[in-house]
Amino acid sequence: MATLLSRTKNPFFKHGEAEYFIAERNSEPVGRIAAISNRLHNETHGDGVGFFGFFESIDDQAVADALLEAASGWCRARGHNVLRGPASFSVNDECGLLVEGFDTPPTLMMPHNPPYYIGLLERAGFHKAKDLWVYQGGREDHYVPVPERLARATELIRQRQGIVLRSLNMEDFEGEVARIKELYNAAWEKNWGFVPMTEHEIDHLAEQFKPVVIPELVPIAEKDGKLIGFGIALPDLNVVFRRNRSGRLFPVVLQLLWALKMKRIRRARILLLGVHPGFQGKGVDAMLYHWIWTRSGERGIYWGEAGWILEDNPAMNAGLEKMTFKVYKTYRLYDREL
Repeated sequence: MATLLSRTKNPFFKHGEAEYFIAERNSEPVGRIAAISNRLHNETHGDGVGFFGFFESIDDQAVADALLEAASGWCRARGHNVLRGPASFSVNDECGLLVEGFDTPPTLMMPHNPPYYIGLLERAGFHKAKDLWVYQGGREDHYVPVPERLARATELIRQRQGIVLRSLNMEDFEGEVARIKELYNAAWEKNWGFVPMTEHEIDHLAEQFKPVVIPELVPIAEKDGKLIGFGIALPDLNVVFRRNRSGRLFPVVLQLLWALKMKRIRRARILLLGVHPGFQGKGVDAMLYHWIWTRSGERGIYWGEAGWILEDNPAMNAGLEKMTFKVYKTYRLYDREL
């Protein structure tokens, strides 16, 4: 968290700024919020949206109102005319307020909040901007194979289109990251709310993932030797982190490394999955999902979460549904005019 919030260590601050506020009552902290100005977002969309994130509050409307007004005033002073969130710091980070699916724990890098947060925001004048859907597939207690008809269909598509699938090459990690950089922004650029990731941000993210990445769970799709798609699935490290109530890194780091070595984590999150625009709608996403599903099963990972996916992204939602994944959580981004 310290690195994430650091204005010198987090590359977000090369193109954005933020201010942090804490609400206190009787000298006791009762809430927090970050006000965020993201120059890249405004340049990409030509709008005046400012953001709030890292929002936490006790169940008290006065506290929530004070926090949200502090963020509103800060963004208003920088020329923003809409406050959107929660996003910590952008849609490339943790974002959205959980509005459905409170009965299951959050997976790696996904937020969680009490149900009363919905009322706090809506009573403060916020309205829905967009819903983000999260899918689940498989079971934790035993492996559920990909339906045979889907396995045959994806293999037929792969052969007809001459697409090669392979695992991430850890011996050429920097080169692989460089190739993914070229594709990443092109694959997502037409999505609502998309903000391009800078080279520094992608490098920073790659360095964070490198110690825990499992190469077999990072499929690379190539056509004539050129990268056309990729997916990134990571073991759900929250399985270990949830047991660490103290918040100290030691001994949880040792527990985490041991769990990974012994293949004791049975859950995974499909963090990213992108396809070059020229190959979207041609089944490449299904090939990547199929690869991740089968390779995860070989490692004893039987349950997976995929998302988030925009509610109005029909191609990605249809691809997951064909793989028998079901929506089980909904996150929401809220707007309020300033």
